[in-house]
Parts: sequence; C-alpha cells; structure tokens
Amino acid sequence: MSVVAWDAVDVNDGEVAVIQDLVLRWIVTALFALSAVECFVASCTGHRRWISVVGNILHVVMALAMLVMAWPSGAALPTVPPLVFFLMATAWFTGIAVGPAAAGHRVAYLYHAAMMLAMVWMYAVMNGTILSGHSAADNSPAPSMPAGHGHHQMPGMTMPGDAVSGASSATAWWIDGLNWLCAIGFAFATLYWIARSVGVRREPIQTRIGVLCQATMAAGMAIMFAVML
Repeated sequence: MSVVAWDAVDVNDGEVAVIQDLVLRWIVTALFALSAVECFVASCTGHRRWISVVGNILHVVMALAMLVMAWPSGAALPTVPPLVFFLMATAWFTGIAVGPAAAGHRVAYLYHAAMMLAMVWMYAVMNGTILSGHSAADNSPAPSMPAGHGHHQMPGMTMPGDAVSGASSATAWWIDGLNWLCAIGFAFATLYWIARSVGVRREPIQTRIGVLCQATMAAGMAIMFAVML
C-alpha cells in the first residue's frame, strides 16, 4: 500500500488524482455511500416539498459522483459532463437561495450552492487543461530537432515545454490555496453538522436524516480535498 494518500495532480499533463491508501479510500466510499442513502431517504419522507426533493436528489448524485471519483477507474472518467452538471446545480441552488422560496433558509441554500461549486472546482482540477489554459496538444513533447541543427535555443525563443512549466508554477499557488480553503471549510462544516445533529434529536425523522446526510457528506468532502494537498 502506498504511503501517499493521493497522487499528485498535474493540471498541465491532465493526470487524474486518485486515493492510493486503500483504507482511506474505503472510508471515503462508506461516507459517500451513507450520504447517498440518507439523502435518498430524506427525499422520500416527510412533506416532500418539490424544492427539497430536487435538492436531495442533487446531493444523491453528488455523493455517488464523489464515491466513484475515489476509485481509479472512476477518476479516469470524462470530467467535462459532470462539471457542467454541477455548474447547473450550483446555479439552481443559488437561484433558490435568492428567491422567495428560501425565506428563512437562505444560508443553507447558499451552503448547498457552495458544495456544488466545490464539485465544479474538483472536476476542473482533475480535467488538467481547463485551469492551465493549454490544450492536450500543448502538453505533447516538443518535436526533435533535425540532425545537424544542434540543440541550442535562440534568445527569446519559448519552447512548448517551457510554456507549460511556466503555467504550472504560476497557477500552483492559487490552486493549492483553494484546495486548502475547501478542506478547512468542509472540516468546519462537518463539526457544525455534527453539533446540529445533537440539537435536532426531537425533530421529525426527515430533518434528522437530512442533517446526518450533510455531516457525512461534508466529512467526505473535507477528506477528498485534504488528500489533494
């Protein structure tokens, strides 16, 4: 078993990051599987307002997507379609948050929007070309020089590999910074939802399950972002 929890993410080469530690991978899998079940049950119980049902279904999809992402075969899947999906989910939660239907729950809906946006960010990082601004062709090895021309580079000449390397060093700091922000933010969110679960012990079953769903999902997200650092 590798001592490295997560392979390095190279946004320029488009490498896919996967959890290498098998125990940690199963912990994340269990957290997101439990989250998916909890959100699904929450969508099928209680008064089932359509906004709540749609929100819970989006969280089910999110939990399943993160569960798949934790495994090598899942992490190698295309990233653009889910990125677009979760971008639309972010817009949906944001729209609900600023509308009259979210009265008294705007902060909660904004949190859900932020969680969906974190999914967009994770897929963007995994994509490898979106954040670097380079296409796959930009990442291909530079062609070899014809025989007899030597290997000297003319002053002011920029080779493709040099451009990619420069982009990597220029973007690495803010990519790491956002990953830190997400990891710390979801860690605090986990503590909040755990504390909240104590306060809703006498609430309807739908409320209790919903809070537990958010706690396990936030914990899984915190771990996924933490091992990317």
